[in-house]
Amino acid sequence: MIYKFHAYGHPNILGTHKTTFEFTKDEEISLMGDCIVGVKADFELGKLKKFIRKSIKNNNKKITITIKALSKSITIKETVFITINPNFNDDKEFVIRKTDFASERTFAIKANKAAFELNRDLIGFLKEKKNKISVIIENER
Repeated sequence: MIYKFHAYGHPNILGTHKTTFEFTKDEEISLMGDCIVGVKADFELGKLKKFIRKSIKNNNKKITITIKALSKSITIKETVFITINPNFNDDKEFVIRKTDFASERTFAIKANKAAFELNRDLIGFLKEKKNKISVIIENER
């Protein structure tokens, strides 16, 4: 199973948080959101919950998230391994955590990377509002 969505860059993206990273539907962010690595995210809660239900039904909570820069001039790709949170229920924020803390905002826990560990070329790419990324969520094979 695969679910994809898109998000955009913003000049205030820092990608320096030590335990999380996040995609938000907000268009504007401050420098306080050091975990945010994508704005204007177009994920759909209903489709994500369906993905989660099918994954759990198939006993497959281990997921990969691949973040790809959508650019003709550069190729940047980052893959993160996660465990989904069956109780995710937020239609605005999509949080991935290295810890096992899970709230309704938490899509996944036990990630192998946080914002500060993501490819710095990707974070640089995401400092431009016009730059777009694809986020691909799929069951590990």
